[in-house]
Amino acid sequence: MHFPPVKGGSYGGYACLAGLTFTPDLYKCGVDIVGPSNIKTLLDSIPDYWAPLRNGMLLKIGDVDGDEEFNKKISPLYHVDKIKAPLLIGQGANDPRVKQSEADQVAFSMSEKGIPVEYVLYPDEGHGFARPENRIDFNGRVEHFLAKHLGGRAEEFAEVEGATARFPLLEKEDNQAEEVV
Repeated sequence: MHFPPVKGGSYGGYACLAGLTFTPDLYKCGVDIVGPSNIKTLLDSIPDYWAPLRNGMLLKIGDVDGDEEFNKKISPLYHVDKIKAPLLIGQGANDPRVKQSEADQVAFSMSEKGIPVEYVLYPDEGHGFARPENRIDFNGRVEHFLAKHLGGRAEEFAEVEGATARFPLLEKEDNQAEEVV
């Protein structure tokens, strides 16, 4: 049986995380781009001037404000321990819609549980990757990630001049190693 990868951005990123958590045997790996991991914290980050949008989302999604158990049921963050497939996360630090904390929450939780995860953060990006250098950089990382986990070929990865990729999981490990020394 061939298992596909699951990849998506924004709502598609949520779908990627939901697929990996709620149907963990279905996917061989996943690529989440600016996907929310906790519906309540996503909605709580919506600015006041977007209140009508937030209220509309609550009507479509359900009452994550008043029903904590419902939020836990539908938010991938609370089901991270079910993930069996490696995940690559791409996030913009300046995303006004899906805040960096959505990626941080799931990436650090997976890492702490020993579940394979790679996390790339672009400090000068928002909801997606607008700068060509960052887009090329992330697409190269996706190509390598998919080749590694699905089999197949990938062009040799080369650092992209002007790309601003950071790696919060690796930075945390480096900081912890420095504290030990």
